[in-house]
Amino acid sequence: MSDPIRTRQVGAVLEVIIDRPKANAIDLATSRAMGLVFRDFRDDPLLRVAIVSGAGEKFFCAGWDLKAAAAGDAADGDYGVGGFGGLQELRDLNKPVICAVNGICCGGGLEIALSADLILAAEHATFALPEIRSGTVADAASVKLPKRIPYHIAMDMLLTGRWLDVQEAHRWGFVNEILPEHKLMERAWDLARLLESGPPLVYAAIKEIVRESEGSTFQTAMNKITKRQFATVDRLYSSEDQLEGARAFAEKRSPNWKGR
Repeated sequence: MSDPIRTRQVGAVLEVIIDRPKANAIDLATSRAMGLVFRDFRDDPLLRVAIVSGAGEKFFCAGWDLKAAAAGDAADGDYGVGGFGGLQELRDLNKPVICAVNGICCGGGLEIALSADLILAAEHATFALPEIRSGTVADAASVKLPKRIPYHIAMDMLLTGRWLDVQEAHRWGFVNEILPEHKLMERAWDLARLLESGPPLVYAAIKEIVRESEGSTFQTAMNKITKRQFATVDRLYSSEDQLEGARAFAEKRSPNWKGR
């Protein structure tokens, strides 16, 4: 059997492909493998951006592998570091992740997409949370989706399991761009290279601020920033990169970001 997770590194960009025919569904072993991949991405100072997508043209990811569940994989089993799919509970992931949805994106597959920072989707992509029909709960989506799109639309998806086409997903704001299928990965790589050329310490600060301020008042979050109580902000404000940014602006040249 081939490796269910394929990776490719080009420069500071890591491409992660879920490859489990026919539906790219994720069992416990695959989830643990994905967790190790994203943990290593997080911890590798030479990597700056990740792209996650699915193999084939029909499925991005159908979520939890119900056949594996029927064979004994427990719904509350050991998903590995990062939780289901390696992304949704991975602590301190302060690097940009792009999700390229190349087809059906449902259940846990949609939860993986929601764990990314940017979502690109092919014109034929579709989205759903069908857990209601199999007697379980879309746990991560129940937490995240009502904060990303209008509450009543999120509850419609969670309570009925209905499918959204890519145009509706884009209209409600959880898809950034819609691309022709043959342009999807090209656009994902173009965006990844743009982010690769940017300031990694600033990206890290943005991600930590957004994540850790979710349950805070505006003033509480601002106080933590100005007092350098976020580790990434403290590192940024003491970095060579911040000085480089100011010098490059003053000298009217492109900055040379070093991540330190």
